[in-house]
Amino acid sequence: MENRRVTMNNKTNLLELEEHMYPLVDVKTPNVFRNLFPYSEVPKIAFNDRVVPHHMPEEIWITDTTFRDGQQSRAPYSTEQIVTIFDYLHKLGGPKGKIRQSEFFLYSKKDRDAVIKCMERGYKFPEVTSWIRANKKDFELVKDIGMKETGILVSCSDYHIFYKMKMTRREAMEHYLGIIRDCLEIGVSPRCHLEDITRADIYGYVIPFCLELMRLMEFYQIPIKVRCCDTMGYGVNYPGAVIPRSVPGIIYGIMTHAGVPSELIEWHGHNDFYKAVTNSTTAWLYGASGVNCSLFGIGERTGNTPLEAMVFEYAQLRGTLDGMDTRIITELAEYYEKEIGYHVPPRTPFVGENFNVTRAGIHADGLLKNEEIYNIFDTDKFLNRPVLVAVSNTSGLAGIAHWINTYYHLPEEEKISKDTPLVKMVKEWVDREYESGRVTILTNQELVTVISDSCKKLNIPLPGRKGAPALKETVPDSEL
Repeated sequence: MENRRVTMNNKTNLLELEEHMYPLVDVKTPNVFRNLFPYSEVPKIAFNDRVVPHHMPEEIWITDTTFRDGQQSRAPYSTEQIVTIFDYLHKLGGPKGKIRQSEFFLYSKKDRDAVIKCMERGYKFPEVTSWIRANKKDFELVKDIGMKETGILVSCSDYHIFYKMKMTRREAMEHYLGIIRDCLEIGVSPRCHLEDITRADIYGYVIPFCLELMRLMEFYQIPIKVRCCDTMGYGVNYPGAVIPRSVPGIIYGIMTHAGVPSELIEWHGHNDFYKAVTNSTTAWLYGASGVNCSLFGIGERTGNTPLEAMVFEYAQLRGTLDGMDTRIITELAEYYEKEIGYHVPPRTPFVGENFNVTRAGIHADGLLKNEEIYNIFDTDKFLNRPVLVAVSNTSGLAGIAHWINTYYHLPEEEKISKDTPLVKMVKEWVDREYESGRVTILTNQELVTVISDSCKKLNIPLPGRKGAPALKETVPDSEL
């Protein structure tokens, strides 16, 4: 105790006692935390009430794995699709590059063609990075293409070290460090993917390994990033939860005890227990500058942290979008639906067809009076998605008119009122549906079909088409 130094922490402006060093604990049998992960039972969340402080970095950002982890769970994107999505990510990230990087496979010629085309765009952000097999041949490929950084898989739980790799902890560490030296020798910056970190021995393996990484970084003077991969989605954000499931505990340990600076720490989460977004936000709050995401959460099993979710998490934490253009999120969703053929689940926040649609009659009544009552924010402004009121037997003429105006994005001068032949005809159809015993809400497609048929019968153009103001012919004495 007497020999440990006392230093000033410039972040907290408090004197701190130098922490103990953490040597590798080279166990003979794997520690699989059977008390937390019994397998034949639901995993357990235990607490020891050891709470670590918030440590929000000065700068935080998003990185993208749409073309890596996202592609592992779906049919491969075409080269053209990858380049188009990459262009969208550049626009979404804005002039400050809040979407900092995007990672790619390099295995096939198609993968490499997409990488080269994206690099030819000349964008500063997202930076094009790779994810490769850990061998010298692939490192040379990274360098030849002109990339500055690559991801390397360094699985860190005893589940992987003992059961998959058939090694001891020391053998695994020496194996990984040798690969990382090979990467550093040719001048490429390694990004170490600590797979399955939420089932790993944090102080017996992860922190000793990260200490070795920091020694290599000091020697080679090349940045080494640490990506904390919650591969199975076991991470929790609860204060006082025990490691290895505690996200605050993991980030604190790597930052404080292994000396990895915030700008080199990244969180990569999965959604197996519905915690991908909250865990990613928690990683930001406790010291990680980067959170790794995939568009619409597309990824292994239950998926990754949705990139669009973290855009709005950023805005809520910082009080600003810092130049991110959130309208691009809607354009991306439409591109996925129309060009890629991916169906976004209708209740998906921000991008699903129904995310800002109000169905309950009493809610619809309130929303028609003031949309702030039942809309999360100005979705028209931020997502080009005006709030919708679903049509049912309680909607009345005003509700149907509102649906038409918002669904077809009619400008103010072309909006129709409840006193129009079209609205009256649609309401008559709606009334017949419910009089015949229907109890479910009408779908958008049903309404589009009946509106199209009604326009033909009335000999008027469809809403939003040339001549749409003709819809404004009124019908007297109409009521809700």
